[in-house]
Amino acid sequence: MTKPESTVESTADVIVVGAGPAGSTTAYYLAQAGLDVLLLEKTAFPREKVCGDGLTPRATKQLVDMGIDVSTENGWLHNRGLRIIGGGVRLELDWPELSSFPDYGLVRKRADFDELLARQAEKAGARLYERCNVSGPVLDDRTGRIVGVTAKLGDEKRPVTFRAPLVVAADGNSTRLSLAMGLHRREDRPMGVAYRTYFTSPRHDDDYLESWLELWDTRDGQRKLLPGYGWVFGMGDGTSNVGLGILNSSPAFGELDWREVLKAWCAGMPEEWGYTPENMTEPIRGAALPMAFNRQPHYTRGLLLVGDAGGMVNPFNGEGIAYAMESGQLVAGVIVQALARVTATGRERALHAYPRVLKDTYGGYYTLGRAFVKLIGNPKVMQLAAQRGLTHPLLMRFTLKLLANLRDPQGGDVMDRVINGLTKVAPNS
Repeated sequence: MTKPESTVESTADVIVVGAGPAGSTTAYYLAQAGLDVLLLEKTAFPREKVCGDGLTPRATKQLVDMGIDVSTENGWLHNRGLRIIGGGVRLELDWPELSSFPDYGLVRKRADFDELLARQAEKAGARLYERCNVSGPVLDDRTGRIVGVTAKLGDEKRPVTFRAPLVVAADGNSTRLSLAMGLHRREDRPMGVAYRTYFTSPRHDDDYLESWLELWDTRDGQRKLLPGYGWVFGMGDGTSNVGLGILNSSPAFGELDWREVLKAWCAGMPEEWGYTPENMTEPIRGAALPMAFNRQPHYTRGLLLVGDAGGMVNPFNGEGIAYAMESGQLVAGVIVQALARVTATGRERALHAYPRVLKDTYGGYYTLGRAFVKLIGNPKVMQLAAQRGLTHPLLMRFTLKLLANLRDPQGGDVMDRVINGLTKVAPNS
């Protein structure tokens, strides 16, 4: 029996592979600029993704920029800031008041959140294909450039080909498209993992995101503090998202069963909070957190990387959604300018600016983050930070701004100017 031949399903100005926050944001801004955009999603909405579901003011700003109604009446739970627990201290820090970002964060389930973004891209004019599993790039035999993708479409897995002069890889950490183009993960960049589940809980309507700084490795009868944190985010729907994020800077990274660590941590919570096995509403699921530009270059031979595909998770706090959306907006701006050039040389020159734009925007900050990851990989340093730092509210306000990357780029207060200065002097590699 012969396999059915692949047919050209459609052509466009740009193909975006993956309709997560990075891909949908990219498609939205490209479509708004009048380009013909194909947005290809391997599953169908609504669909689940492993995430803490908590959004900082950085992500909130991106949603507002896209014209999405983030009011409580539209189903969003607002939060005032971050509650940090560790070393016997419980500290509530409100999000800073800045000219660049709102002073509130949001909570929304990823299944709902991702579909909202994808539909917003559709409203702007992007053509969304669901159940479209991209299998590989189509390359120009002469130049080696990507000129489209092959895919299996629909429940019947019909082989199809989509063609466009530019392709954006927004297919997450696994990014099969990038791998097929020879772009592999950099082992010298930090990596994290996150595991989470949901519990029915009376704490579901908390107006602070909650971060626990003490996760312990109790093997061999010893207690070693792990480089990471646990979180409790009320969902506003009768449940709490409870999870943990861990960095690979600890020898325990590849040795511990993180599902068991999460269970043990929850078992130590007050019983009245409801974080018990009988109240668990979903299984524990995990995902990788690709950090600090761990896949480069971000542009090569017609392919541009955004979000997790380009390793854009913040190494300081594991936040990925804000940077996925921001990189989507940045790449769209570069592509719009490139496609307006009248010569191939001019288009390439504009496209090669994309990696520089990313490094100018995040490079110095991510370099600081890589140093931070190495530092807290030492259990003694992590323990000292958890026990001593929390007793100094002014220091913790500075730490919140640094870890959440919430500062005014120009002007701002003394803390903003210190962080801005550090990011400028750090190498932007």
